[in-house]
Amino acid sequence: MIADPQLNPAAVELGSFFPQPPDAVWRALTEPDLLERWLLRPTGFVASVGTRFRFTASGASNDEIVCEVLAARPGEQLTYSWLHPQAEQPARWIVDWTIRPQGRGTRLLLTQTGFDIEDRRQKMIRNATERSWKRLVLPRLGAVIHH
Repeated sequence: MIADPQLNPAAVELGSFFPQPPDAVWRALTEPDLLERWLLRPTGFVASVGTRFRFTASGASNDEIVCEVLAARPGEQLTYSWLHPQAEQPARWIVDWTIRPQGRGTRLLLTQTGFDIEDRRQKMIRNATERSWKRLVLPRLGAVIHH
């Protein structure tokens, strides 16, 4: 995973390389049973623009993330909105996954936008979100893609 300090400071932008082909990465991003293994349990998810769905943590159906697919180009890009309505101060983020073939593998770029870094609390949330993607979520995604 590579974090580039020249990128937008108000966004989380992380790149990862996986030795598997783009279709394996796409499946991990879009197949509900695989999504649940590395991110959260999706309900109503289909990789089709306009699909509204939600993510929940296992056993926590009252704590959910409400989403809508904004872009879906198989093997290339998946973008969805991300809203946590139960948060003390709900904010709407956009999560974008860009997939590019690279050599014999795949370059995956995660971009999460919508943070207001002029707001101290939002800046802290942005930084915590980046750490979570980097240290927890993307390594789990890599393990799912590998298997």
